[in-house]
Amino acid sequence: MARDQTEGPEASTAAGADGATTRGGALLVACLEALGARQAFGVPGESYLAVLDALHDSPLTLTLSRHEGGAAFMACAWGQLTGEPGIAMVTRGPGATNAAIGVHTAQQGSVPMILFVGQVARSMRGREAFQELDYRAVFGPMAKWATEIDDPARIPEVLARAWRVATTGRPGPVVIALPEDMLVEETAAPPLTGPLAPTAEAAPGDLAPVKALLGGAARPLVIVGGGGWTAAGRAALRDWLSEAGIPALAAFRFHDLLDHHAPYFAGVAGVGMTPEVKTLIREADVILALNIRFGEMTTDGYTLFDAPAPRQAIIHSHADAAELGKIYQPALALHAGPNEMARALRGLRPGAGTEHLSAARAGFEASLRAPDQPGPLDMRAVIAHLEARLGPDAILTNGAGNFAVWTNRFFRFGPGQRLLAPQSGAMGYGIPAAIAAKIAHPEREVVCIAGDGDFQMTCAELGAAMQARACPVILVVNNGSYGTIRMHQERDYPGRVSGTALENPDFPALATAYGFLGLRVTETAEFAEALDAALAAPGGAVIELVLGIEALTPGATLSQIRGP
Repeated sequence: MARDQTEGPEASTAAGADGATTRGGALLVACLEALGARQAFGVPGESYLAVLDALHDSPLTLTLSRHEGGAAFMACAWGQLTGEPGIAMVTRGPGATNAAIGVHTAQQGSVPMILFVGQVARSMRGREAFQELDYRAVFGPMAKWATEIDDPARIPEVLARAWRVATTGRPGPVVIALPEDMLVEETAAPPLTGPLAPTAEAAPGDLAPVKALLGGAARPLVIVGGGGWTAAGRAALRDWLSEAGIPALAAFRFHDLLDHHAPYFAGVAGVGMTPEVKTLIREADVILALNIRFGEMTTDGYTLFDAPAPRQAIIHSHADAAELGKIYQPALALHAGPNEMARALRGLRPGAGTEHLSAARAGFEASLRAPDQPGPLDMRAVIAHLEARLGPDAILTNGAGNFAVWTNRFFRFGPGQRLLAPQSGAMGYGIPAAIAAKIAHPEREVVCIAGDGDFQMTCAELGAAMQARACPVILVVNNGSYGTIRMHQERDYPGRVSGTALENPDFPALATAYGFLGLRVTETAEFAEALDAALAAPGGAVIELVLGIEALTPGATLSQIRGP
């Protein structure tokens, strides 16, 4: 029987101990602890007060964000960085819809995440009560699983399943709605310990046809990406590629899976794909597609492969069998987790020619060259200095916009460096991601690269950073424009600027208001000193990089894009 909801939390006792009962909210937190959760992000709401009360005495840390979208982005970044499900907690209705952007980002990025959403009392459902939503309908197409817990006794069952769904196969987000009356109802159910996460492995006989296909190829290629990688799996992959002598590309936003300084690295298959990468993919005769999902960006708008039967022989390995043959029919399909597949490939030396490898690497090195940039601030030089200055375990983050091309194309990632960036093209991701990274690894250098429009999507989260004492360095590339849209606008409607010009605040002053060091750089020579000061600032720093609108892309000025 449910206890009177007016009783205080001190009346609750440990779940499952000698028939003792506990409230649903406390059981939920105990289950998260048992599953190994360490960190959550959220905005408080009266719909899940019982959970907030349980967190008061829990070792699980709740970081308060300033907007539910920021909380969901932080959870997504945590999942991408750690491999654990990122935990976000938001209130019902507006809180849930605000958080939807993070769910979509986690889904497209194959990132483990669990979003807990408050819900109206069970007796009010179906009446369009205050802030009521059908979360299965809202999030069903967006998440791996969306559900609602009606009985507190089922909290351990649902959470164990959610953890497994989020982390296995192709990782992704789970959404769980929590009716507020369920959270204060008593139950004797005990929390579950962490579930095992089974992962598919390639059978011993599967490697023989892989070796045969790659060994018989004149122009083999590897493309890697996707979620679920561990540090050991990434290391095994890099070791194999160094031995195998096959050129490799990172899929869109998965730059950090490969060592860009190694001879095998040939570039990135993603937005702004270089001609060299396109040629490499088109002319390959055998492609090992390792844990990628053949998204629009990785395939250059689905133009580099014929559907459904590509002219290239594709060996597709993926942790989720549903991805195999979803768009392109492979010559060989392997249902295997990325780390397991990377380990299985060790020792497999197909004997590809060094001439093909050297040509692919030369193409990457050629892509690093760009025309002289207009204006006194050269972003190529900024990125070159950033690469040289940052440590071997630095973490970079970014949101979406033309500004990201500078780091995505010109920053060469070392084996210990990480990139947190949205597959979904979500603006505003970089700042919350950098905060989550700084919470996870306070000892590491964390640098966010943002555009002026991108920065203002989530700059209120500087308050979350200040409160959590997790303050990264943020570079704001300010060209006074929504640059990506301006680029397309000038190409299709030259000279007819509409809806893309920005009037911006004083970014260094705004940073100072949040306790950050605020700096402005207008010339290339000023950046080195500013970066040193920013990295040394204990409260984080924001460096505004004032860039003229002509420097809209590395390869063409605004005037050239506009044309005659």
